[in-house]
Amino acid sequence: MPITKHSRLVASTIAVVLGATSLVACGSSDDDKSASQSGPATLTFWTWAPGMDKVVDLWNKGPGKQQQITVEVKKQASGDSLITKILTAHKAKKAPDLVQAEYQALPTLVSNDALADIAAESKDAKSKFAEGVWQQTTLGTDAVYAIPQDIGPMMFYYRADLFKKYGLTVPTTWEQFAETARALKKKAPDKALTTFSANDSGLFAGLAQQAGAKWWTSSGDKWKVGIDDAATRKVADFWGGLVKEGAIDNQPMYQPAWNKALNTGKEIAWVSAVWAPGTLTTAAPQTKGKWAMAPLPQWSAGENVTGSWGGSSTAVTTDSPHKAAAAKFAAWLNTDPQAVAALAKESGIYPASTSAQTSDAFAQPPAFFSNQSDFYTKASEIAKTTAPSAWGPNVNVAYTSFNDAFGAAAKNKSDFGAALKTMQDATVADLKKQGFGVAQ
Repeated sequence: MPITKHSRLVASTIAVVLGATSLVACGSSDDDKSASQSGPATLTFWTWAPGMDKVVDLWNKGPGKQQQITVEVKKQASGDSLITKILTAHKAKKAPDLVQAEYQALPTLVSNDALADIAAESKDAKSKFAEGVWQQTTLGTDAVYAIPQDIGPMMFYYRADLFKKYGLTVPTTWEQFAETARALKKKAPDKALTTFSANDSGLFAGLAQQAGAKWWTSSGDKWKVGIDDAATRKVADFWGGLVKEGAIDNQPMYQPAWNKALNTGKEIAWVSAVWAPGTLTTAAPQTKGKWAMAPLPQWSAGENVTGSWGGSSTAVTTDSPHKAAAAKFAAWLNTDPQAVAALAKESGIYPASTSAQTSDAFAQPPAFFSNQSDFYTKASEIAKTTAPSAWGPNVNVAYTSFNDAFGAAAKNKSDFGAALKTMQDATVADLKKQGFGVAQ
């Protein structure tokens, strides 16, 4: 599936590497000592994106050659394993010049002083991205810790043919979504509108983000955890209620049973992100051309906001002796039209750059959605409405707690509110254990 699919985080050794660090690091300056060295530079780039070597070749043969800046790609695993590897290398002062990092991993890297502040070198890049996307690389500060690469704006996918067959209307609010789920059950008890998947913490985080949740915020040298806030409780209660009454399924996604349900029309909708067509291609091949995409339902009629599920950025490490050169490449990679077009073709990404989203690379809809010619036009408009997010230094712990607590609640059809409190408590306890200041 496309790399914009959020990698499902698991427990890792990150906590071993993390120390009792302060809230955020400044991105080591030392007058940016070696960071702004002039002259030829050879940069190392750790990335998991497929085909990145072909994209980097464009740089090395073009602007890189002119500026005497060569980039060497070193393929890595994604998710927690890469973050752990970066932090381990940084402890030895041997981290690469550039790293691909998921947005939710940035606070962990910044808190360990592993990422440089490239605000001065990237001031011209900000205008290329939607505000809610750019915010994820600043952590709400004046610093810039990465350049956005790809994003996963969330959308609503549905079987257009079955919605027509059962006389269903595409929901524009979550209240209508619930009514649609109940209406389908009455008309076809053997079918379900969709499922609540307790093995996808990123999906739940995106839904909470759309509702206005800010799971981590900072003040001074302290973190405040707001996972159990009013916005997230609203989301948890909504989905927990639908599961408890049997209006939707409660089985995890990406399993054979889920694939079969989609492929046979037993489930007829999916709350997902822009990368969904790639997943449907393999999960439900017999349904090609039968799906349609619409904006995510809203909590209040007339609102226009979405969450995000997935995406990554390109960051410069504090260990790099060529900070300015690395920042130039990061900006080129994610804003230059030729570079972004190559990323779309070779890596299968949905670019964070707003202009790239309407480029020739996205002139045609995904093959699986050949019936919806305006797929990428709609996607671009939806992407602009991405709500700001708020990540913290122990996302992996929160996500693992979600999988455990919500997994049990979904299976037993029990209180999602209690599962949310478990997630909150586990996240706070871990921050304290690591030595972070925690505000109540």
